[in-house]
Amino acid sequence: MVVKELAHLVVRRLKAPALLVVVAIAGTCIAAWPQLGNPSSASNPYFGSVTAHPANDETLKLSLDDAVRRGLENNLGLKEAESGEKQFQGEKNEALQEFLPTIGVRGSTGVYQHNLAALGFKRSVLEDFPQLPADFSLITRNDLTQGLVTYKQTLFSGPVIAGWKAAGAAQRSAYFAKMSARGEVVQQVATAYLHVIADASEVDNATALEAADKLLFENARAAHEAGTLANLDEVRAKVQLQAQQQTLILAQNALEKDLILLKREIGIAPGQKIALTDAAPYSDLAVQTPAEVLAIAYKNRQDYQNLQSQVVEYKAVHAAYRSQRFPSLSFSGYYGVDKVNGVGSHGIFSAVGTLNVPIFREASLRGQSDASAAQLAAVNSQLADLRGRIDQQVRSALLDVNASGQLVEVTKSNVALATRAVSDETERVNAGIDDNLPLVNAQATLAAAQSRYVASLYQFNLSKLALARATGVIEQQYRVYLGR
Repeated sequence: MVVKELAHLVVRRLKAPALLVVVAIAGTCIAAWPQLGNPSSASNPYFGSVTAHPANDETLKLSLDDAVRRGLENNLGLKEAESGEKQFQGEKNEALQEFLPTIGVRGSTGVYQHNLAALGFKRSVLEDFPQLPADFSLITRNDLTQGLVTYKQTLFSGPVIAGWKAAGAAQRSAYFAKMSARGEVVQQVATAYLHVIADASEVDNATALEAADKLLFENARAAHEAGTLANLDEVRAKVQLQAQQQTLILAQNALEKDLILLKREIGIAPGQKIALTDAAPYSDLAVQTPAEVLAIAYKNRQDYQNLQSQVVEYKAVHAAYRSQRFPSLSFSGYYGVDKVNGVGSHGIFSAVGTLNVPIFREASLRGQSDASAAQLAAVNSQLADLRGRIDQQVRSALLDVNASGQLVEVTKSNVALATRAVSDETERVNAGIDDNLPLVNAQATLAAAQSRYVASLYQFNLSKLALARATGVIEQQYRVYLGR
């Protein structure tokens, strides 16, 4: 039965993409992303894309909004989700055909040769027809042209009706899976963009510290040559300069690699030069209670809506299996005309109504019904679990936003204090009060404070993106959450 096959197809094909989307929605994946060694589309399709244009010599200026737009157009993970939605749309159209009449037109013409003797017409029989010529041959030939219009339609079938409902629910589930994938793309692209901004800040900090260490080394060398400073201070300054040069090299390498990853996610050729135009955003979020955020999440989370559609689908599949016990009614017929050897004949037609009543297939029907009921119970359990998981993710995201916001304030204050300490030690060294060891230590403290500030600001913005994703509004409101 076609609808039975459709039910099996819907169940089999829906499980994998839907469960993958439910897993992908978890906000914890964001915190783990920066620690990945070498993310690629082989392990996660959202790290890949379809390259829109080949690289050229121009430098492409790229804002965060431009990066998100390109990601939504070219990201591989979203392309796969969109293809899945189109696949279910096609299957829904296949299910729709079961309700619609199937009309066909067939025409044929040909030459036919018959052996009358093989059909039972012996010579003795032909003698009863004196009008036939004496040399009448038992091998006859005629030309036949035929035209036929056929019609078939299912008037009532419980499995067909339930299969149509299941296909509709599967299509809605695929739509929510696609929308969830769009949120994943926004989150991944914004994360990669912010990561590059953080890398660029690290490079700027390392460059500034290298310039300061270079100046310190030149002053120490000049003072040593003048005999006013010990050789140890010059060596110490040179070691500090070379250590900072190593830090700068590593920071520049990390920046270039993360730029390539960003370009791969949004469909830009890896060799294309780009320049980010946005700085790291910083703003506080409006205070919201967990209950307020949960209400938004249950309304907007695409994975939650996806699973609700799956419940509807599995209910329809279960109903399709149960309704196989019901009678089905269909109608079929045809009308045609024949022309033999150029002579037309009376039209031919057929009109047949078919009532199909299943008598006994109880073992098979009960087995299918029980299996679909178990699948429905499993999906209902997943839906209940997802409600609890959404609650957990929302509360965790709110805690992360609050904690990371406080860390930004603390690290920002530390940078100000470390900067003042470097300034004071520079004045003491220039005045000859201290050697350069306290200044080197102060610069190291400043470098660590600046790195912690960059990292805390990056984590603060990631936590806000995770909160937007946890509430299901990241595509529409990522600018609001980032304070842009």
